[in-house]
Amino acid sequence: MSLDLLQLVWEASWLVKIVILLLILASVISWAAILFKWRELRGAEQDSEAFLEVYHEGSWRQSLDAARDMDRAPLAALFLSAHQELLRISKYRAPGQKDRLDDRERRNVARQISWSASQQGVRLEKRLSFLATTGSSAPFIGLFGTVVGIIDAFAAIGMAGNASLAVVAPGIAEALIATAVGLLAAIPATIFYNTFVARLRELHEAISLFGTELEED
Repeated sequence: MSLDLLQLVWEASWLVKIVILLLILASVISWAAILFKWRELRGAEQDSEAFLEVYHEGSWRQSLDAARDMDRAPLAALFLSAHQELLRISKYRAPGQKDRLDDRERRNVARQISWSASQQGVRLEKRLSFLATTGSSAPFIGLFGTVVGIIDAFAAIGMAGNASLAVVAPGIAEALIATAVGLLAAIPATIFYNTFVARLRELHEAISLFGTELEED
């Protein structure tokens, strides 16, 4: 009996086929999420570094123009949020009032920066939960398919009345395919999830530091 991989999948029980199909689908979605997140984080890092250089060396107007052009940078989003709050404050100021912010106005600006930082953190963490779920659950889903396949293999042994290799091998091979597919889905998802979490930790630190600097300025 041929042990061709596609033939084994085709001859597997309908439940094992569903398990394998779900795992393949999860793997495809995981790779799409990995590619999207890789580009998103790379853009956020590059634009944040470029914006921070403009902010430290240029004027407020130059920083504002740079922030509007660098929409991928979370630091630029914080700057724009603070700028919008300052515009709102100046709009409702009484004529002749001093340009310096009072304590209440400073608290409003700080609150707006903090809110924007939280929004950026949530935006950057999107799709990571799917990678974490795939990495943790795919091996168990594959194991479930393996258990079902082994049960079917033992049932075939009982019906055949013997446990020769020709009877046992195809059923066991069908069962193990589910575990293999589960691992193929889980391993990349886990590796890239941990990689993205490390990069996000650095971005969160940069957001926090820049938010504090922006409040003090």
